[in-house]
Amino acid sequence: MENKKSLFAQNEEEVLKFWEDKNIFQKTLDKKSPKGNFVFFEGPPTANGKPGIHHVLARSFKDIILRFRTMQGYHIERKAGWDTHGLPVELQVEKALGISGKPDIEKYGIEEFNQKCQESVWQYKTDWENLTRRIGFWLDLQNPYVTYHNDYIETLWWITKELNTKGLLYKGYKVVPQCPRCGTALSSHEVAQGYKSVEDTSIYVKFKLKNQANTYILSWTTTPWTLPGNVALAVGPTIDYAKVKFNNEFYILAKSLVEQVLGPGAEVVEEFKGEKMEGWEYEPLFPGALDPQGKKAWFVGHANFVSTVDGTGVVHTAVMYGEDDFNFGVEYNLPFVHTVDENGKFLPSVTKWAGQFVKKASVEKEIIEDLKSRNLFLEEEKHTHDYPFCWRCDSPLLYYAKDSWFIRVTSVQKELMANNAKINWVPDHIKEGRFGEWLANIKDWAISRQRYWGTPLPIWVCDNCQKVEVIGSLKELEERSGGLPKNKNGEVDVHRPFVDKLTFQCTCGGTMNRVSDVFDCWFDSGAMPFAQYHYPFENKEMIDKKIQYPADFISEAIDQTRGWFYTLLAVATLLGKEAPYKNVICLGHIRDKEGKKMSKSKGNVIDPWMIADKFGIDALRMHLFSINQPGEPKNFDEKDVEEVLRKVVMLLGNVMNFYEMYKVEEDKVELPKLNNVLDKWVMAKLNLLNKEVTEELESYHVFEASRKLIDFINELSTWYVRRSRERLKNEGEDKEACAKVLRFVLLSLVRLLAPFTPFVTERFWGRLQKQVESVHLADWPVLDEKLINWELLKEMEVARKIVELGLAARAEKGMKVRQPLKELQVANLVLKSELTSIIAEEINVKNVVAVKTLEGLNEGWVLKSEGSLSVALDVVLDDTLKAEGLLRELVRTVNQLRKEMSLTIKDKVVMILETEEKDLLEVVEKFKEQLMVQVLAKEINVGAVGDGGKEVEVEKMKLKIKFS
Repeated sequence: MENKKSLFAQNEEEVLKFWEDKNIFQKTLDKKSPKGNFVFFEGPPTANGKPGIHHVLARSFKDIILRFRTMQGYHIERKAGWDTHGLPVELQVEKALGISGKPDIEKYGIEEFNQKCQESVWQYKTDWENLTRRIGFWLDLQNPYVTYHNDYIETLWWITKELNTKGLLYKGYKVVPQCPRCGTALSSHEVAQGYKSVEDTSIYVKFKLKNQANTYILSWTTTPWTLPGNVALAVGPTIDYAKVKFNNEFYILAKSLVEQVLGPGAEVVEEFKGEKMEGWEYEPLFPGALDPQGKKAWFVGHANFVSTVDGTGVVHTAVMYGEDDFNFGVEYNLPFVHTVDENGKFLPSVTKWAGQFVKKASVEKEIIEDLKSRNLFLEEEKHTHDYPFCWRCDSPLLYYAKDSWFIRVTSVQKELMANNAKINWVPDHIKEGRFGEWLANIKDWAISRQRYWGTPLPIWVCDNCQKVEVIGSLKELEERSGGLPKNKNGEVDVHRPFVDKLTFQCTCGGTMNRVSDVFDCWFDSGAMPFAQYHYPFENKEMIDKKIQYPADFISEAIDQTRGWFYTLLAVATLLGKEAPYKNVICLGHIRDKEGKKMSKSKGNVIDPWMIADKFGIDALRMHLFSINQPGEPKNFDEKDVEEVLRKVVMLLGNVMNFYEMYKVEEDKVELPKLNNVLDKWVMAKLNLLNKEVTEELESYHVFEASRKLIDFINELSTWYVRRSRERLKNEGEDKEACAKVLRFVLLSLVRLLAPFTPFVTERFWGRLQKQVESVHLADWPVLDEKLINWELLKEMEVARKIVELGLAARAEKGMKVRQPLKELQVANLVLKSELTSIIAEEINVKNVVAVKTLEGLNEGWVLKSEGSLSVALDVVLDDTLKAEGLLRELVRTVNQLRKEMSLTIKDKVVMILETEEKDLLEVVEKFKEQLMVQVLAKEINVGAVGDGGKEVEVEKMKLKIKFS
């Protein structure tokens, strides 16, 4: 059966087999590491979904740095990790079981549900491992950390107790972002990942003042569902308000907004400051919707959050559904009464819409119609704004006052910002921008979730005196409760529902019961530097002696600034530790070629396996490194991968093949004496490349390093190798020196390129030498700064620019490069003879002459200029030049025929030429010796070809050629 994979893909799979057969990855871990440890943390993925092209991006950026540092002489533990808890797993299981929501889960059974979650976690584990292996990301998949393991969870419990001891853990009644679908609160960094621009209905509502006929306070809201929960109105004490007459009614609103809200027909009858309005009472908007429980309600208060940017300058306040509202309620001792349950449905007290979802369009419409029927509605309009959605299930969030367990992150804000100041961010603007601004506005971390599959909070509360006790280890739990939680197989399992069953006696005589909540799963991943080693119960030295802490390097996508990057820093800082990572590459997201977000519904998702089979992983990796700066979004087009394949893998392959045609057999990697200017130039370029690539990678600038490598490969092929072809075809010291220099360059280049393209470099390395088993076991090339001849680099750059201008002059007149010309003049520039000879050969002129000025030249010259450079090319042909041009065309034709007949440089032939063209015969006779050398013929005869000859044309002149 035909293999549909490209040759490049097949070659890479051979390399994979070589790595496995020879255990190369393990050998990189075992080899000497004179520079000590380089610490890397793997951000744990969840294996309940298939990996995509964006995972190739992140894993390639991780792998390149780790390969580079290994070659530099560091030892790197590459411990894999799996993020296994949380809502994404639960939602997938709900879908598989055909159930929805917490009541269905509890009916199904928490134990059975969590068992399904644990199984679901590993659904795509093999896919992840296979893709990780295929893209060349070396990771210790045999000994990963797993967030649901008891040891991992025990570390989280220890952290929680430490934070409680420091007074950083508390239970608060706060407004939190609540997902009505998932039935749980989200943390602020989770909310930050789910905003969308939406168009909502906003309405102007009339609140009837008591004891004033036909008089209403106007308020504006974008959340009509909160109106049944209204208990007060807020105004700004220093804002100017007006009472206006409009349509035979009186309205009160901010003076500056009167015309905007009511138009030019409103008549101002009274003006006053907001401070005058405090205590004004109004009639409840929805009588009976809530019981004020003996507290004063439905009056006006002062608040500094009121503005006149939009609305009416009056804020409707439902204290249970907004942070500002809640704080306002605390200040005025308002009744804290819900009209909506945790699933986003109206409570029975809101009789007209009891049990209905508050964000349902029909409910919103009915609320408006109800207000209209009671003359409490002024108008509605569409309002576009950013609104938060659940990043897991995509439901709109509700800001909802409820009990939640919090970590007091705000108390260590200064320490967080100080730790961030020590981190090297790539791109660097993230440090003070996206991440720095996030830290500047952090809120306390709501860590509890009213869910099932997660790390249980180790918090027990007394049913009598409400005393709180935090358990910090399994040993402590066993001592307090007399046992450990075990599943039906008799194994210790600290998950729900087993841990929920353990109780113990309080000092007051009451019973201590565990709170039913589980942790925000971001706490799991944020604690991984410690939990992956079961710290502090084991491996204390790993952290305390800084053997595996902090990380020298981590990398993930830009959304992790409010996810893993943040929680890593938060947990470490809360524990009083230094920043948990020193360097971070923050990656932009991959979009389709038109810049649109990839999604299955749009059909624009890229299958990484398809790209690997078509172009190979090396081309994909190098494309991802070199497309743009890491933090920028990447529009993915497979044509760009194909272009990188040509520019890197194939072009370097051509250089390798050319080298092997003329190589000098030797084992030593020694550089010969550099006499030829091209050898001096390429060694200057190579060492400059070594210096720059090393510096860029040490600064985590992968894009810059990749571009320099691509440019060097191009220059190596199109300048050094092309200019050295004739040198290598000849025999003698110069040929040998050129071959040795090219081998030295390739051995160094392959090592510099190895972290970027690990597969093809492995193949080339094996073809270049046999002493070191794998390029990834080789040392990083040694830099020789003495060979960076800056003067020569500058001079060669000028020479190449002169060549470019000369060739442009030829092209203007339609002169083939094979046609020799008489002279090129260069104005006001001193050129070394060894460079003028290169220029002459490249442009194919007899002489290159430096002159003071190009003035006074006749019509036979073509002038070209760029910047300070000016050249003139003599394009007039005499008979001698025409004959030499014809010779070159003949050489090209003969060598093309050799190539078609699969002849190699080792095949010296007897060539017979038959033609009646006088000009061709004269050229063959005049340049016979030269022609023999250039077409690798040991003899050339002119006469009848006979059978087997090939008829060709040279400059429209016919001839027959036969080889024997």
